This record gives sequence, structure tokens and C-alpha cells, in this order.
Amino acid sequence: MSVHIEAKKGEIAESVLLPGDPMRAKWIAETFLKDAMLYNDVRGMLGYTGTYKGKRISVQGTGMGIPSALIYCHELINDYGVKKLIRVGSAGSYQPDIKLRDIVIAMAASTTSGINNSRFINADYSPTANFDLFMKAAQYAKSNNISIKAGNVLSSDEFYEDNFDSYKKWAEFGVLCVEMEAAGLYTLAAKYNVQALAILTVSDSLVSGERTSADERESTFSTMVDIALNTLN
Repeated sequence: MSVHIEAKKGEIAESVLLPGDPMRAKWIAETFLKDAMLYNDVRGMLGYTGTYKGKRISVQGTGMGIPSALIYCHELINDYGVKKLIRVGSAGSYQPDIKLRDIVIAMAASTTSGINNSRFINADYSPTANFDLFMKAAQYAKSNNISIKAGNVLSSDEFYEDNFDSYKKWAEFGVLCVEMEAAGLYTLAAKYNVQALAILTVSDSLVSGERTSADERESTFSTMVDIALNTLN
């Protein structure tokens, strides 16, 4: 057991999907995994292990934002020996050509978080995806005729910003969308020499103001989870 995860040694697979919402972790386990077993419900942050196409896979909720996500990622890596982590979550589009329900794979993650300021004084660290996971995800999507976008995303510390139009500066520099965890995940994965990737579904657009419904998000997330599971398989 770790501080925030009550699983016993061996109950968590080396490959883990990371949705922010613990109920989405439950949905993924029940929808995609065979013989899924609940290994954690501490603080309501659900975690499951099952099999997908014969391979052991775990899915662990992380909560919202870098501080929450890094608690779970740190313990998964250091206490349970996890080697591959894929975030599966929602994002808000910053670009007019990135529409609702589009899939975005984060090659790199800019951030408004101060997580690396104390590590790299007077310097900027650039958190990036693992190349092998990125290529596997992109190749799987291509071979299955799934359209994806790939590039730089923003991991924001604020969901409700004072200046709504602040996204336009990031968009001007090619940032595709905003989410809240990838930069932290990529930084921690680099520190501990494990593999990490973030695969995102666009749930709303800051450009058009459009939003998906709850039902639409669930059906679209199926595509994202399919890519992630087959990247780990």
C-alpha cells in the first residue's frame, strides 16, 4: 500500500490508463477490461486492474490538475513499479480547425503551473511525450482510419481564468488545446525514466464556444480509450 492507493503489491499492472474522473475509470474498466478488479477506493479515487486482449492493464483516476495527478503518478511509479502511463481526458480547443470530438495527442505540454520553477531556476523545461508511445498511438490511429491532431498542448492550473481571451496568445504560438495534467505527467515520467503519453478528446472549443453533451463525451471517449489501450497492448 502507498499513502493514497490501497492496492497490494502486484495488484496494479505495469501499464496504466489515467483518466481524471474516477467514475470514468470505473466506466473504462467495466466497458473495456475483462475480469476488472477494484484495487482502490481511497478518497473515492477508483482504480481497477483487468485484461485487454490478454494483457494486464490498470486504470486509475487522478483527480483534476497537476498537484492531484502527480500524487497518484508518483505512487504508481515508485510504489507499484508502473512503467507506462497514458492520460485519457478531455480538452478545450484553441484552434479553429480542431473541432468538437477531435482526438489530440500531446507531443509536448506547455504549462501555466509553477511545478518546474523550483527545479529549473531561470530556465524553461519542456515536458514531452515518450516517442515510442506516441508513434504507436499515431500508427494505430492511422491504420484504423482514426483522424488525430498532434502537437503542443497547454496544461493550465486554472479552469476559470479571469481573462477569457488569454488563450489567444497560446493559440498564436500553435498550442492546440488546453487541459490540466499532461505537463506534470511528462515531467515526472522523464524524472523516473518511464513512458508517458496524453491522448485527449476535445469536449469544448474556446474558439466557437461549442460544447459536447455528456452522452457525446462518453461515445467519443470510446475512440480515445481504444487508441490508448491498443498503444499499451
